[in-house]
Amino acid sequence: MKHAVRTLKSAVNDSSSGFYSWACFKAQQASEFSVEAYLRGVGMNTSGHAVSLLLQNAGFDKNVINTAMIVDKYYIPTRYADAWSEGIPDDYYNNNDSERAIEAAESIIEEVKLKWKSLKEE
Repeated sequence: MKHAVRTLKSAVNDSSSGFYSWACFKAQQASEFSVEAYLRGVGMNTSGHAVSLLLQNAGFDKNVINTAMIVDKYYIPTRYADAWSEGIPDDYYNNNDSERAIEAAESIIEEVKLKWKSLKEE
């Protein structure tokens, strides 16, 4: 979970510096890291990179899964220049994209923390 939080901080820094495609990717990664931390903590499989599917496998609420679909879209095209017919990823992402991705990641991380906390209380 610590890695998820630090990666999200890095996404915020990238967004502030205008590196919007990287901020979007790091928001996806932060989300993935948080769900993987939860899954490992409860002894479940952590394979795959689709945050929405990982959350679904962990039994999270549909609203959280829908939020994860936002960041899932940033896993590949934010990093690979050949994902686009022209230009580079930086040409396709802006501040609105990175803010949306960061907000989604913050929400996912918070939901994962809450679910983990509820398990500890049981």
